[in-house]
Amino acid sequence: MIIGFTSSFPVEVIYAAGYKPVDLNNVFITGNAKKYVEDAEFEGYPRNICSWIKGMYSVVLSSDIDAVIGVVEGDCSNTHSLMSTLQDKGIKIIPFSFPYNRNKVELEKEIKELEDYFLVEHSKVLEMKERLDQIRKKLVQLDKLTYMENKVTGLENHLWLVNSSDFNGGPNNFENRLDEFILEAENREPLKFNVRLGYLGVPPIISDLYDFFLENDANVVFNEIQRQFAMPYLEENLTDQYLKYTYPYSVFDRLEDIKVEIKKRKLNAVISYSQSFCHRQIDNILLKKYIDIPFLTIEGDQPGDLDARTKLRIESFLDMLRY
Repeated sequence: MIIGFTSSFPVEVIYAAGYKPVDLNNVFITGNAKKYVEDAEFEGYPRNICSWIKGMYSVVLSSDIDAVIGVVEGDCSNTHSLMSTLQDKGIKIIPFSFPYNRNKVELEKEIKELEDYFLVEHSKVLEMKERLDQIRKKLVQLDKLTYMENKVTGLENHLWLVNSSDFNGGPNNFENRLDEFILEAENREPLKFNVRLGYLGVPPIISDLYDFFLENDANVVFNEIQRQFAMPYLEENLTDQYLKYTYPYSVFDRLEDIKVEIKKRKLNAVISYSQSFCHRQIDNILLKKYIDIPFLTIEGDQPGDLDARTKLRIESFLDMLRY
């Protein structure tokens, strides 16, 4: 059975139950993303709704997805309506919520309900967590190769960390490829660049963003949310792990993590990415207020390459950092 999901959640439960989890976002952005968006709009989805929501809708209807876990609290409010339109198409819907107040008891209850739904014992889930944490330790190593040794590009860092949301549906194969990549990266010469960037916000819908940074002598050595997908804290308790995961909670929880990483990684500046029509655009007000290094906000709407205006803004921002 293939279980799609709309945002990172305790994926250990699905693997422990013997099923295959699939991050719908990853399928959307690596497939024919523009067509997925167009198909959803043809079905009636409004133009001024986030492209990721439209993309996930089309992915589910065009794939062999047996059920969808919708993160209905702690992600996007549009997920509620996405779930309704999928249910209307006959798709089985399973809701999951991260409590807004970051309450441990409430989160434990949500995880328990998920385990009960899939008829899996908590001990089996913990065994799977231990297995996945072996891979996550290697992702921490990859992250260090990015910001400590400068041997991994921001794009490579982004791709490995973002795919850890579901381990591409197969942890063993994912780990084998990761081992090969780390070995290759360790033997590289360090990258040469002038500006150390942090990338804040959800993964970009813009396909050539990281390449454009490198072309302008800048490398992303901190991918905020992608790193969170990789569960880098390696907590022993499953609930504690997902309490430390900052993305579903308040912007102040994110800021606490970001400020630590700014100092650790010696960032020169941050790029804060916002998706068009997303409520998280409002978070930028507070991110910009409390982050005390140079800060640039960029916005993405449809899947594709950088537009000329955004290129010019990035170039001007990087030039300002150098003088």
